[in-house]
Amino acid sequence: MSTKNTADIQVLGKDIILNMLPKRVQNSHKGTFGHILNIAGSAQYFGAAYLSSISSLKVGAGYTMLASCSDVINTVATMAPDLTYLDLGQSAYGTIPKDAIKYLSAIANYDVVSIGCGLNQIGGVSELVVNFLKKNKNSYTPIIIDADAINAIAASKAFVFPLNSIITPHPMELSRLMGVDVKEIQQNRAKWAWEASREFDCIVLLKGHETVIAIPSGKIFINHTGNSSLAKAGSGDVLTGMIAGFCAQGIQLENAACCAVYLHGLAGEIASKTMTEYSVLASDLLKYIPLALKAVLTV
Repeated sequence: MSTKNTADIQVLGKDIILNMLPKRVQNSHKGTFGHILNIAGSAQYFGAAYLSSISSLKVGAGYTMLASCSDVINTVATMAPDLTYLDLGQSAYGTIPKDAIKYLSAIANYDVVSIGCGLNQIGGVSELVVNFLKKNKNSYTPIIIDADAINAIAASKAFVFPLNSIITPHPMELSRLMGVDVKEIQQNRAKWAWEASREFDCIVLLKGHETVIAIPSGKIFINHTGNSSLAKAGSGDVLTGMIAGFCAQGIQLENAACCAVYLHGLAGEIASKTMTEYSVLASDLLKYIPLALKAVLTV
């Protein structure tokens, strides 16, 4: 845990993101740009599994394996031939069964793992999540912890955060983790994001208007891209996939978070110019990620 008393705050901008972006080399193959294991989805939330998986490829990752329950695999496979799949079986609740952890032991074979998008919190999922994180507490493989994985941690009070991990809570989820009122968090988002990063010794990405990325060592990044178009179901799943996609390409986890947040917001802004802020869906963001990247890459 950091003992530093003051943080260095930086506002993200195009030049910063351009310098953080992973480089593309021509003498390459899919392994060059990283392998992702995305543990996501349930029968009720197959869209979360789809969005988080496809968005990782949209930012340049080479290979994404979606690990999910049978119904999700069967549905998403008809939508996304670009992915590979690991069928973990299915509980009676339409979720990944808790004993599926036996199939998730080889995370060292992947460059990054994301867990939580659309998992649900029934049928033993929370136990699966906590056991998975405990088992990999000392793993150097980056792990992105989102949505229902955060809820599982908060509900169990088992605050297990692996060595190289990032959590991506919205204010209510951070409230559950920290035991602090949501209004208080919203009044000083940077403070509480950094408090959480130091307490849990991991990167904290506090979602919302002007997303905050806090590093235990004392760096805080504030993002100003984005608008109300991002306030839609599935938007956070797209963001998680983008973080994983950048991380898989070998850049630092904090840089991957910054690139993803900035470009996610920019994609929403660009989409809104033709669709309005009312009408942009999370699935629309997938079409505008390339335009956001192009806007940053164009000097």
